[in-house]
Amino acid sequence: MRASKFFMPTLKETPSEAEVPSHIYLLRAGFIRKVASGIYDFLPLGFRVLKKIENIVRKHMDEAGALELLLPILTPAELWKETGRWDVYGKELFRLKDRHDRDFALGPTHEETITDLVRKNIRSYKDLPFNFYQIQTKFRDEARPRYGLIRGREFIMKDAYSFDTSEQMAIKSYELMKETYHRIFKELGLNYLMVEADVGAIGGKFSHEFVVLAANGEAHIVYCENCGYAANVETASYEFELDRLPPEEEKPLEKVYTPNVKSVEEVAKFLGVDIKKVVKTLIYILDDGTAVAVAIRGDREVNETKLLNYFKALDAHLASPQELEELGLVEGFVGPIGLDIPVYVDRSVEDLHNFVVGANEKDYHYINVNIPRDFKPVEFVDFSTARKGDPCPICKSPLEETTGLEVGHIFLLGTKYSQAMRAYFVDKDGKEKPIVMGCYGIGISRLIAASVEQNHDKNGIIWPESIAPFRLHILALNTKDKNIMQTCEKIYEKAKQKGIDVLLDDRDISAGAKFKDADLIGIPYRIVVGKALKEGKIELQRRDGTLKELVDVSLTDNILEKIKG
Repeated sequence: MRASKFFMPTLKETPSEAEVPSHIYLLRAGFIRKVASGIYDFLPLGFRVLKKIENIVRKHMDEAGALELLLPILTPAELWKETGRWDVYGKELFRLKDRHDRDFALGPTHEETITDLVRKNIRSYKDLPFNFYQIQTKFRDEARPRYGLIRGREFIMKDAYSFDTSEQMAIKSYELMKETYHRIFKELGLNYLMVEADVGAIGGKFSHEFVVLAANGEAHIVYCENCGYAANVETASYEFELDRLPPEEEKPLEKVYTPNVKSVEEVAKFLGVDIKKVVKTLIYILDDGTAVAVAIRGDREVNETKLLNYFKALDAHLASPQELEELGLVEGFVGPIGLDIPVYVDRSVEDLHNFVVGANEKDYHYINVNIPRDFKPVEFVDFSTARKGDPCPICKSPLEETTGLEVGHIFLLGTKYSQAMRAYFVDKDGKEKPIVMGCYGIGISRLIAASVEQNHDKNGIIWPESIAPFRLHILALNTKDKNIMQTCEKIYEKAKQKGIDVLLDDRDISAGAKFKDADLIGIPYRIVVGKALKEGKIELQRRDGTLKELVDVSLTDNILEKIKG
């Protein structure tokens, strides 16, 4: 491809809306352009990267025996209502009506659509197993689209769905996809972790996320360097063996005056106690209007994903001061003793002795509180958010913490959708049974951003060779020099003959501008043809800075063989 005939509108300045490296460089280097909030054009450079990612994903999915198809983006509401997700999915689901006033959704995912296809065409155990996949545009009406391709409203995704006759066979399909995902992300050149994850709105028995490690990632991960355990903090579960306080003899319960002392830190300082001995009681209002109390150790935070899962709620919020007042409670002094609201206690409090709680009275707290003497919880539950230093649930070593971008998610769905939609098969004994399903997603367009987050410097992008828009960038530093241009043309033609994706910068602009664009765009290999050609030399460079040397132009064929790899 010749740059003079190619559309790559680079920008000198950073657009005001761009905050993270991937958003900044993908805009500046001419890979994407914003259409509306969370919606982007893929320009020719971006489209080339997108297609290379798709082809890697497609190759490995095909090798795993999955069959590619294409489902409609538009889905009738009736299918979503069969599974109950029309009401459950929430505001992220794009809903619209046709001219006949019938309800439809723009697919954020396609469990209902694929299950409908299967139930209409598969009846016998002899027809199974199958794994179908597609690469297609999805829509989610994100409340806060941001960071360019990291969190958009329209995005490209690979979603796959397996169908098996038993859970045992479904687990085999799940494990095959897990191995396939490892191969995909390794070929993409990404530094990633596979972590245990929450099933969320998709549902199912268990799931794993594939997370690309990145400073600007929205996924918070804990992992063990000793045994390899890793989990999203939303699902990580702990027993708090490393930081429990020693046992004590129970002391008499006592109400103490704590004027204007509300926060955990203030209470601990005022009373001269370890913050771990201050138990905060948080009142949550569930989506059905029910109020529940969660008591948790002062140094821990409630994980609201765990809370929603436990109460099987779609939403929950902390009670406002007005809602607390309506419940007869005082902000900053809420406690579990004598509370009319059901109290659930985090496991961090389970064997705590002589601790401090609010007295449900302004400016007062109880000290020397003990369970079950002073109050009886409904249940002890793991509501705590995992963090660095917590014990690994496998080997008890201290956990590390990091952030990343979720780029893949796999679920063992079980019969959640097949039972709801009556996708049954007849087994060898003539009995009808629900098909056992799994689903497997990869954020194709998000992978572009994830790769840039991991592969950039102050000058621009440094693409991994497997997904770079071009493999070789030839810079003709002086287009008016006939010898330079002839040499560039020869190298360009030879590269194409060898099957190398090559971009020849033959634009009539300054050498400095070409170097800046080359650094910004980030093509892995670069051949620079300039003044050194008078001595029969050309310069070979790698964008990552690991190579920069003058070589004899007569060695062009050897150079191209090395670049071809």
